[in-house]
Amino acid sequence: MGMCLTYDDEGNATVLLPRHSGYDHGMGDTHGGILAVMLDTAGWFTVAAHCRKMVLTADLHVRMLEGAKHQDLTATARVVRGGSRLATADMRLTSADGRLVATATASFSVLGDLSS
Repeated sequence: MGMCLTYDDEGNATVLLPRHSGYDHGMGDTHGGILAVMLDTAGWFTVAAHCRKMVLTADLHVRMLEGAKHQDLTATARVVRGGSRLATADMRLTSADGRLVATATASFSVLGDLSS
C-alpha cells in the first residue's frame, strides 16, 4: 500500500500513507477502509513491540470524524493496557494539516513468542 512504519523512543508505531488517488471511494476522497487499515496497523505494531509477542487483532472500533480531504495521512498508537493474553490500544489518524480524521480503539490477543 505504500505505507511507511516508524517507531518513537517509547516503541509506539507511526504509519504514514502518502496521498494516493487509487484508494479513493466513489466521492473522490480516501476510502474509510484504508483509514481503518492504517489505524489497525499502527495499533498492531505498537502492541506487538510493547508485548514482544505475536498478536492478533481481536476487536477494532473505528470512529470516522471527517474526510481526509486529499492529504497525506498519519496514524499513531499507544498501548492503554498490556496483558499476558489481551492488550488494548488507542489510535489516532491525522491529516497533513493536523486535522483529526479518525480515532480507534482495539483489543489484541497475545498469542505467543515472536520466534514461534
